[in-house]
Amino acid sequence: MTRLAVVLFNLGGPDGPQAVRPFLFNLFRDPAIIGLPAVARYPLASFISRTREKLARANYDIMGGASPLLPETEAQARRLTAALKTAAPELESRVFIAMRYWKPFAGETARQVAAFAPDEIVLLPLYPQHSTTTTASSVKDWRRAYRGPGRSRTVCCYPTADGLIEAHVQAIRNLWEAEEKPSNIRLLFSAHGLPQKIVDAGDPYRAQIEASAAAIAARLPELADWKVCYQSRVGRLKWLEPSTDDEVRRAGAEGKGVLIAPIAFVSEHVETLVELDHEYAKLAEEVGCSPYLRSPTPGVREAFVDSLAAAALAALGRPGGPAPFGPWLCPAGLSQCACRKEKAA
Repeated sequence: MTRLAVVLFNLGGPDGPQAVRPFLFNLFRDPAIIGLPAVARYPLASFISRTREKLARANYDIMGGASPLLPETEAQARRLTAALKTAAPELESRVFIAMRYWKPFAGETARQVAAFAPDEIVLLPLYPQHSTTTTASSVKDWRRAYRGPGRSRTVCCYPTADGLIEAHVQAIRNLWEAEEKPSNIRLLFSAHGLPQKIVDAGDPYRAQIEASAAAIAARLPELADWKVCYQSRVGRLKWLEPSTDDEVRRAGAEGKGVLIAPIAFVSEHVETLVELDHEYAKLAEEVGCSPYLRSPTPGVREAFVDSLAAAALAALGRPGGPAPFGPWLCPAGLSQCACRKEKAA
């Protein structure tokens, strides 16, 4: 049987209080996050991780002291394994997990994949929208680590893949209906923010976020009042706007409630369970934004997992190089689009 290894990429998260500082250090020493020479980046990463550790620990304490991201990703891997077995029983498929900033790191996973000795490898990021700070960084990390056999294919993005869109639509509609269909409500598609200069340099992230939002909104005509916004801003740089907290304030001032859909996340973690569920919920109460609702991430919804399986299998039938899954092509002018960079090279 042909052996297929599917490698799921995600950021990772601390698995206990003692892991918070090294996790932060790994995050901020990544040149995709802080674009300085190593001689300056490493001391800065050390400083940031020390100064942010106390606040970060407090946030993870809300979730029981650790990030749920790895258990959630493991659940997705199990469901994806089953979906691949059903869709392609002629393949011996195995799903692996490689995290960027905490265990399991790419090096450990690379050894496991090499021991499996695959004929085919599909690199499948759990970041639906491509960015140099997420997918590109994870793929580069993997290529640095892997030395085993197998022909490799990369799914660079899937911002408008049918299963992803349908999973969000189901989650949003189920929540809206469970709350008795409130009419005076704005749908906010909240994505993790990026410094504006990264997007200005040709990163396709914002364009893909907007495409995901438009595709979801098109299936939810009952929620016609919608907006894309960005959360998780840190530092003094100008970040993508509008910010999610500003949109919550605006809705409150207009006498509206909000239903927030975490459009860039496929698993629950600190940005959803703390930032959205605690910090912005408190803000909504303070500014009179009611109701304040938050739909869950796609997680292990069947539509989403089946879409991941379809993306992996579709990658086997095409030439090498990164390519999107689903009806998507980055607009011209986005120089950091993985597909365009590959063709240019």
